[in-house]
Amino acid sequence: MLSKKLEEALNAQVNAEFWSAYLYLSMSTHFASQGLSGFAHWFKSQFEEEQEHAMRFMDYIVSRGGKVELKPIAAVDTKWNSPLHAFEETLKHEKIVSGLIYNLVAMAQEEKDYATDLMLQWFVNEQVEEEDTAQGYVDALKLIEGNNVGVYMLNKELGERK
Repeated sequence: MLSKKLEEALNAQVNAEFWSAYLYLSMSTHFASQGLSGFAHWFKSQFEEEQEHAMRFMDYIVSRGGKVELKPIAAVDTKWNSPLHAFEETLKHEKIVSGLIYNLVAMAQEEKDYATDLMLQWFVNEQVEEEDTAQGYVDALKLIEGNNVGVYMLNKELGERK
């Protein structure tokens, strides 16, 4: 059984994951309207992944006898100056999410809730991957900044994401 404190924190993370999904959906539609279908596809895939993360948290809360409480999702940005700007914001956001996950880990360890700690380790690893991927695209976009052929090629690569 989850402590009330941990249940509330995990519910807050559900909201953060859905907010992340909403952010990435906004980025997807932004790039779709810019004619960058590969960027749109990549961010739509991120949207779907974040929804899966939220569901994973919700399923876990229920499995431990807790109650999921869905709260309103705050508004997100709808415009980015460039693909580089969007990926810089993605990296910044993923670092914030990593901090939220680390705080949950610390709370679970403090409460000696080993099951929750173990479940959260999947998210710790996921965040390492998320930050690394976003950093890679920031680096690539800095290299090709102002080069439309480079943006075109990266757009094609991002469109191939499974």
